Formats: sequence, C-alpha cells, structure tokens
Amino acid sequence: MPAALSEIDVKILIALQEDSRLTVQELADRVGTSPSSCWRRLKSLEETGVIRRYTALVDPKAASVGECVFAHVTLDRHSAETAAIFIDTVRKRPEVLECYAVSGDADYLLRVAVRAIADYNRFLEEFVFQLPFQVRIRSNFALKEIKFETALPLGGGA
Repeated sequence: MPAALSEIDVKILIALQEDSRLTVQELADRVGTSPSSCWRRLKSLEETGVIRRYTALVDPKAASVGECVFAHVTLDRHSAETAAIFIDTVRKRPEVLECYAVSGDADYLLRVAVRAIADYNRFLEEFVFQLPFQVRIRSNFALKEIKFETALPLGGGA
C-alpha cells in the first residue's frame, strides 16, 4: 500500500465512494486528469488493496432483510484455538455483515442482518449454541437507523 495517497488519488476515491459505476472518462473529468493517467492510478489503487472491491448498496428494508442486531459476544475460554474457531465460524455465516474484535466487556461485536426476530433466534440456535465452547451474548436490536454511511471521510473535513 502506498505510504500516502496523492491529492488525485483521494479525489478518485471520494468520487468512487459516491458512484462506483463511473466510467474512467467520467472519473477523469471529475478529478481533473487525463483518462490514461486516471486509469493507471485506479489500477494502482486496486492492486495495492486501497480499493478492496466494487459493490452495490442494497436497501435492507426493500430487500426484506430489515432487522439489524448488534451482538456483543464474550468467549468464556480465551485461547488462540477458541478464537480461531469462533472467527472461522463467523466468516461462514452470511447474516453476519461485520465482526470486530473489541475492547470492553465483550470480545467481539457482530452486526447481524435478518428478515425477522425469529431468524435471529434461529441464528443463535444454529451458530452460537452449536459452538464447542460457551459464549455469552448480549443482543441489541436497532429500532431505527439514524445514519448509515459507507464512504470513508477522505476529504479532510471534520
């Protein structure tokens, strides 16, 4: 990964976070560079892993996956083996959208998307209760989405 992003690289990233379907020509016009230079920079950002992938943002309610649950998970046994089993299992669960190792009372924070509360109960039964070790889980159901962004604050603003 490059040590520092150039001003043009940052402009490219900001533009792509707004609309990843821009053509190279449109992107070059937005950032004020030639299409060939823009294409080279874009390829470099992809190859160095700054750009992980391109994706579409799907509205959860419109896709009938409108329940968002934050699960705070604490492993009762702390070892490299139990952590590896937990992480490997989490990565296989499609309803787990995000998983973070965190500080504080819990070991992990999961963001889980399900159609209904019954589906979250099934997730607990099929995943959490089937682990070969004990875990404590505290679940918080999102009542209302206040803010949801995927774009990183690259523009230097507050």
